[in-house]
Amino acid sequence: MTDIAPNDAAGLPARAAALDLLTAALSGRSGMDEGLNHPALARLDGRDRAFARALVLATLRHLGPIDSALQAKVKKPPPDKVVQILRLGVAQAFVLKTPAHAAVTTCVDLVAQDRGLQMFKGLVNAVLRGLLREPPELADPELLAPSWLYARWRAAFGADEARKIAAVIAEEPATDLSLKDPTAAAALGAEVEGEVLAGGSVRTARRGDVATWPGFAEGGWWVQDASAAIPARLLAVTAGETALDLCAAPGGKTLQLAAAGASVTALDRSAPRLKRVAENLARTGLSAETVAADAATWPDKRSFDAVLLDAPCSSTGTFRRHPDVLWAVKPSDVAGLAAVQSKLLDAAARRLKPGGRLVYCVCSLEPEEGEGQVAAFLGRTPGMTLAPIAAGEGGAPAASVRPDGTLRILPHHLPGGTDGFYVARVRKG
Repeated sequence: MTDIAPNDAAGLPARAAALDLLTAALSGRSGMDEGLNHPALARLDGRDRAFARALVLATLRHLGPIDSALQAKVKKPPPDKVVQILRLGVAQAFVLKTPAHAAVTTCVDLVAQDRGLQMFKGLVNAVLRGLLREPPELADPELLAPSWLYARWRAAFGADEARKIAAVIAEEPATDLSLKDPTAAAALGAEVEGEVLAGGSVRTARRGDVATWPGFAEGGWWVQDASAAIPARLLAVTAGETALDLCAAPGGKTLQLAAAGASVTALDRSAPRLKRVAENLARTGLSAETVAADAATWPDKRSFDAVLLDAPCSSTGTFRRHPDVLWAVKPSDVAGLAAVQSKLLDAAARRLKPGGRLVYCVCSLEPEEGEGQVAAFLGRTPGMTLAPIAAGEGGAPAASVRPDGTLRILPHHLPGGTDGFYVARVRKG
């Protein structure tokens, strides 16, 4: 739980900025990223900006139960803006533990700022005070995810696993770091009051601007979820090998491959996103070729010893840091992205040298983007065979290893949570 609280004098502007950010986050995919650039947020000082962001994330992590509690109190739905204000009020009072009077008063004041909504001041006051008298249950796993997604998880993984997955939604995640020099993990762990995880990632509960943490300016590490660090390790590249990182931005896996000594080509269709890869390479003192191109149609004729494809996906496995994705993704997105992944897998296979290995991964919990995708790929691609992944290899949790040697990493497979991933490794010839 965050301990961030706004300065009293700036309390209302911080909450107004949170209202804008929450509205943007629920407007569709990329809404949260766009909302973070909203002028109202930029005008706040650092503490109030952090509060606004923390408030929105707390709201999104508990959105299902919050809405259930509000629906029990409000018979006729008010305008959307009033609903958003009520959501923020509940999150303040029951998740961030803001003093009750501040949670209620600031929400009433937000409504009062809009002439067209002033008639709802009494409603907001009554609903929030009613909930304070009868506190809602905000941690029911079966309400934390949208019902259609929860039903998919239950069908794919069973009722018990679905509850465990969903329970992680409400948890505020720690920060995982990958190191340029893995042998320095213990020392970094001590410096950031963290722990070294299997595979070598360092996990810390430290908060604040990572640029001020020990070793960042020197380029010794980068932020990367523990699950996201596993696929590059499974390629096991060695010095002098050639490696292709497809869909490379923001670049964590490129940095891993370069740090292992490979000659790396990082390809992404987004030139602006590749700038971030270049910035990370410069900060860490690592080198890689960066190419802005569509991986499916890249005309370069080179082949590589190792190819990593972290394919575009629904990103449902990233809800710990991006809870907005749960409410932005639609059932149709999964099918559309699966078609893209199929094309990219075929393109990745064509880039392999004989005997080369390919790691395919998605930060999705949806079987169509993982298990189904790889089964179809192997069925249509002669000469490609699974190279099974062993428990513990690259930091793979034992619970994540499937009978065929692929990984289905679920968010509760690491104590403290981790991103959901599917990972498969195949060889050519």
